Amino acid sequence: MNKVVKDAAEACADIHDGATILSGGFGLCGNPENSIAALRARGVKNLILVSNNCGVDDKGLGVLLANGQVKKMISSYVGENKIFERLMLSGELEVELCPQGTLAERIRAGGAGIPAFFTPTGAGTKVAEGKESRLFDGRECILERAIVGDFAIVKAWKGDAFGNLVFRKTSRNFNPMMATAAKITIAEVEELVPVGALEPDQIHTPGIYVKRIFEGSSYLKPIERRTVRKRDAASAGA
Repeated sequence: MNKVVKDAAEACADIHDGATILSGGFGLCGNPENSIAALRARGVKNLILVSNNCGVDDKGLGVLLANGQVKKMISSYVGENKIFERLMLSGELEVELCPQGTLAERIRAGGAGIPAFFTPTGAGTKVAEGKESRLFDGRECILERAIVGDFAIVKAWKGDAFGNLVFRKTSRNFNPMMATAAKITIAEVEELVPVGALEPDQIHTPGIYVKRIFEGSSYLKPIERRTVRKRDAASAGA
C-alpha cells in the first residue's frame, strides 16, 4: 500500500512519447511543478496535454510547449502564453478548445466511467461542428465525449503514503477530477505526512486513485498576472 517514490524523476520514468497527460492546476496555481520539470528533463515527445491552459512561455506546462514536446493541447484557455498562441495560429500545434465547464465535466465523466454526455453549452456555435445534437425539453444539446488519460500529474498540499490527498484553495480546481481520470495518477505534495495524520473528512482525493506519490521541493508558485491597485494617500500613510 506504500505508494511513495523518491522523486519526480522516478515517478515519471515510464511516461512515454505520445502519452495523453492530464495536468492539474488552474493557470499557474496548483501546477505539478516537479513533474513538469521531470518531463522537460526526459525530453518525451508528441505529448497530448489536457489542462485548463498551458501556463506561460517559461512557467508551468509552457516549458514543455517551448521545448517542442507537445503535439496537441486540449484546453479551455490560451491564456498568457504567446508561444501557445503562435503555434496554434500557425497550425504547428493541434488545439482542441473546449468551454471550461464542459472540459471539467468531460474529465469528471472520464473518472466516473461515463463515456459521453449531452450539454447545451456550445450548441449552435463552432464548438458543435461535427457533434451529435439532440433536443431536450426544447433545448438543443450537443454530445461531448469523456476524457481519459494515460497519466495524470497532480499537485496537492498534503498527502500520505496511501495516496490520500488534500488540496488547498485554488489548486483544488481541476486537480481532484484529473486524479480520477487517468490509468496512472502521479501526485506530488508539499508535505508528505504519516498514514492516519489526515482527517478522513478533509481528504479531497482518496488514495485509491493515486498510483505514485512523492514530496516535492523548490516550489515557485508563480503568479500568472499580478494585478494590484494603487494605494491612496490615506492608506499609504496608515
